[in-house]
Amino acid sequence: MNTQARGVGRTVWVAIRAMVLLTAALGIGYTLVITGIGQLVLPAQANGSIVTTQDGDPVGSALIGQSFSDEEGNPLPEYFQPRPSAAGDGNDGGASSGSNYGPENEDLIAAITDRKTQVAEFNGVTESEVPADAVTASSSGLDPHISAAYAAIQIDRVAEARGIPAAEVRDLVEAHTQGPDLGYLGESRVNVLELNIALNELEG
Repeated sequence: MNTQARGVGRTVWVAIRAMVLLTAALGIGYTLVITGIGQLVLPAQANGSIVTTQDGDPVGSALIGQSFSDEEGNPLPEYFQPRPSAAGDGNDGGASSGSNYGPENEDLIAAITDRKTQVAEFNGVTESEVPADAVTASSSGLDPHISAAYAAIQIDRVAEARGIPAAEVRDLVEAHTQGPDLGYLGESRVNVLELNIALNELEG
C-alpha cells in the first residue's frame, strides 16, 4: 500500500513540475519572446496600428473603422463616410459582427434600398452610381476601408462642405488609395480615417 501511495505521489509531483515548467515556458517565456520580436520588427502593428495626427495625438486604429457623424448620428458632410456597420451600435470593437442576413432576406433588402437612396441624395449622385460597399456592412462590421468607387462619389460633397477645390480632394484621395495586395488580390481601397485626418491637415 505504501509503495502504491509513493508511486501516486511521485506521479502527482512529476505532473505538478511539468505543469509549472510548461506554464513558465509557454505562458510567460513564449509570450515575452513573441512580444519582443513584435516590438522590434513591427512595432506599429504590435501596438495596434494606431493612427496619429501631425501633433502625435492618437485618434484611432488603422484596422478599425469609425463613424464620422454628429451626436444625433447624422453623417458629417465635410468628412468621407465609412461603409455601414453591424457591430453593436456601429463600429463597436467589442461587438464585431456582420448582419448575418442572407441575400434574399427582406430586412436586408429593405435596408440596402433605403441606404442607397440616402447615399445618393447625400452625395448628389444617382442611385446607379452608389457602389455595393456604400450600402452593405462587412462581415466584421469594423472594416476601416471603402472602395475607390465609394470614395470617388464623395469627393464633390466633401470639397463643397470644406470650401476647397475638388481637384485638391481628388489628389488626396488618390494619394491615399491602396492598390490590390500583391498587385492582384482584392480591389483598390481607401482607409477612411487616414484620409479624413489628411483632410484636416490639408486645411491646417
